[in-house]
Amino acid sequence: MDNTIAEGSEGRLPAMAPLANPYVPFQLENPPKYEARKGLVRGTLFPGLDLPFMGMVNKTEKPATPLSELQALCFAVQELALYLDTHRDDQEALDIYRSYQQMLQRCQEAYLKTHGPLNHGQISDSGNYNWLDDPWPWEYSKNKEA
Repeated sequence: MDNTIAEGSEGRLPAMAPLANPYVPFQLENPPKYEARKGLVRGTLFPGLDLPFMGMVNKTEKPATPLSELQALCFAVQELALYLDTHRDDQEALDIYRSYQQMLQRCQEAYLKTHGPLNHGQISDSGNYNWLDDPWPWEYSKNKEA
C-alpha cells in the first residue's frame, strides 16, 4: 500500500466542504461568578460558561496551599481580563479584577519571602539569584508544605 501524498494535494478542501459551526454562549453584563478556587477547578470563573464536556463535571478540590492560592488568583485575574475585553463598561467586574490583582500581588510577595522565587524574574530577600534552588514549583512531593 502506497502511503505517499501526491504533490500539491495536501491542505486542500473539496469545493463544497462543510464548515464547522462553533457556538460560544453570549455573556450578559455582570454575570454571576465562581470564587477563584472553584473557577480554577471548573475551568471558568463564570457559571454561564461552565459547559462540561460530555456532561463530565470536575468536582475535585485543589489542596489549600500558598501555591494553589496563587494559581487560583492568577486564573481569576486572567479570566476577568478576558471578560473585560468584551465588557469594558462592567464596573463591578473591573472592581473585582482590581481586587484580585491586589490580592495576587500580596500573595506573590508573601510566597517569595517564604518559599523563594516563582520565576526567574523575581529576586529573593537575600538578593541572590536563587531561581535554580530546589524545590521547583512543580515538584509536588517537595512542595507539600508550600
